[in-house]
Amino acid sequence: MLKKILHWLLTFIFKVEVEGLENYKNAGDRVLIISNHTSFLDPLLLGVFLPDDITFAINTQISERWWLKPFLGLSHVFPMNPTHPLSLKALIHHLQSDTKTVIFPEGRITVTGSLMKIYDGTGMVADKSGASILPVRIHGAEYTHFSKLRNIVRLRWFPKITIKILPHTIIKAAPELRGKSRRKYCGHILTDIMSEMIFSTSHYKQTIFSALLEARTIYGGKHTVAEDLERLPLSYNALITRTIAIGNALKEITRAEEPVGVFLPNSTKTLNVVLGLQLYGRVPAMLNFSTGSKGMASACRTAQIKTVLTSRRFIEVAKLSEDAEELAKQINLVYLEDLAESISVLDKLTALVQSKTANYWYKHQQFSADSPAVILFTSGSEGEPKGVVLTHANILANHNQLRARINFNAQDVVLNFLPMFHSFGFTVGTMLPVLNGMTTFFYPSPLHFSVIPEIAYDTGATIMFGTNTFLAAYAKKAHSYDFYNMRYVVAGAEKLQDSTRDLWSEKFGIRILEGYGATETAPVAAVNTPMDFKAGTVGRLLPDMQYRLENIPGIENAGKLHLSGPNIMKGYLLPDNPGELIPPKSSYGKGWYDTGDIVNIDEEGYVSIRGRSKRFAKVSGEMVSLTAVEQIAANAWPDAQHASTSLPDPKKGEQVILLTTQKDASNKQLIAISKGVNAISLPKKVLVVDAIPVLATGKTNYPEVARLAEKLV
Repeated sequence: MLKKILHWLLTFIFKVEVEGLENYKNAGDRVLIISNHTSFLDPLLLGVFLPDDITFAINTQISERWWLKPFLGLSHVFPMNPTHPLSLKALIHHLQSDTKTVIFPEGRITVTGSLMKIYDGTGMVADKSGASILPVRIHGAEYTHFSKLRNIVRLRWFPKITIKILPHTIIKAAPELRGKSRRKYCGHILTDIMSEMIFSTSHYKQTIFSALLEARTIYGGKHTVAEDLERLPLSYNALITRTIAIGNALKEITRAEEPVGVFLPNSTKTLNVVLGLQLYGRVPAMLNFSTGSKGMASACRTAQIKTVLTSRRFIEVAKLSEDAEELAKQINLVYLEDLAESISVLDKLTALVQSKTANYWYKHQQFSADSPAVILFTSGSEGEPKGVVLTHANILANHNQLRARINFNAQDVVLNFLPMFHSFGFTVGTMLPVLNGMTTFFYPSPLHFSVIPEIAYDTGATIMFGTNTFLAAYAKKAHSYDFYNMRYVVAGAEKLQDSTRDLWSEKFGIRILEGYGATETAPVAAVNTPMDFKAGTVGRLLPDMQYRLENIPGIENAGKLHLSGPNIMKGYLLPDNPGELIPPKSSYGKGWYDTGDIVNIDEEGYVSIRGRSKRFAKVSGEMVSLTAVEQIAANAWPDAQHASTSLPDPKKGEQVILLTTQKDASNKQLIAISKGVNAISLPKKVLVVDAIPVLATGKTNYPEVARLAEKLV
């Protein structure tokens, strides 16, 4: 009777919904039910809404609390200590009597809003007992006053709570695994099951604007979400109102589904423009203005862009007048200053009313999560740039994949100096914080090496994304206390050098988390995290990503990486076929993306990059990694920059050329320093240059490196 009353009461108060009861019934009789731990309500919710007479394996100390005892009377309770071997053994015997037992593998209520540490003991219990594992996701209880997230999220009295039951699975450890290694393996598998559960039950199949409205509900309309050098904090309410105002104005001069060029710097105004275009189904195409008027004109032809949005003030400050004039001869340039003048007081009032009622009227907009959300252009570090079309679901899936592995919250401040035309700068530096309650601080250029550490200090930044080139430069210029508040520094786009990693560790006490991705993967595919970290790798692939390694003749213990998953792009726009979307496809089928990267993936799932398939030279029939050559040079001269390329050789097929900024560097010197290194892995010639050519994103400009090498040889 008490259970029925509580069922009615909780349903009435929290509108509790249970999904996947058929999965509960299909799990069998011997079941270990694992759930995320969001609040003090969790045992009550599962005890009331799960069928049958279930047992709760609860930490001994918690089970003794007086206020919990009346509710624990609704079910059987198995007090246990997850760190005590005898307690775990008793739980194994209990499960073997064919019972359904609930356990919270984290062992504590989350204080971050994300998954906490997963104890290996729970995985061992599932393995030894032979029980089916039934993942259950509780969502919504973290927003109640029964959670531990005060000041992390906006707590509410009666948020909607959902309980999602996923299909069961079984841990199958290899027979040869024993002792600690078997326990570690089982814990590793359980962690993956939990993170996959968090991702698969996340709400990523929606548009970016609907995700923005959802974020406002979670974190509050007055929560600061963005700021730039004008130092005027932008709240969710202000952001949504301005987005609607500019979206209404842009709707009059563009068509639905039309790609619209964005020729603007990192700023809150650019954020408004991007969201305003997406609001009514226009597709922002982020132009890389560092490529000049020719590069931007080429991008416009590829994506069939007829209108480009820019700003007179930006063009003047950035000294891009000539590029703007050349572009205006081919494309219709619309200046934000003129657009702002066309927005009347009545228009602003209309936008204000629309922003307050957006949760209602936006639901009736006919836009799909699978519609294009943005067009980004590849940097061209390996060839001609092409357009990459990402959908709303691609971007939001990547955010939720990250949330399943790493915690970030409303107290975080992201320092975003990577330009929005760069995939990291757009998806991770801009959209990730805006849609997840963090504050993003826009800085217009990553090249101000002395200023950016000061900005980090001034804003109290906690998260920063950058390339090895930029991070090394900032570390050399920064005061040892500039990054005092930094929680995460994530490196991507190019290999993180040991010298950069060591410098950050010694000078700031910060462990750089190296990741890996591409514009085509929206952009993160793998990343090291505080809980899953292995130096020298780029971390483990994100949840729900599948991979294949294609065998490459001449390369051992590695293969060319192919990926599929919800974050893989909608398709390419190619220069030789303007406006025509080419969906991703590789030798493994449709929807697969051929990264072109040669990687090794170890038994724990950590990815090590060996090089680009295009960045191998064939010397006397042997495959030589140009990336490995650069690493040898970095080990020899850690304070210099290096880039390697290959040129034709009449005798050996190809020869490896190393460009370096190390003064007085020579081939003989490199050979002497690199004792024990195979001679074929060393460059034939070492050329000293003043600077290594780089792109605006900080990545090495390899086509320019090859041209420079040809001139100097």
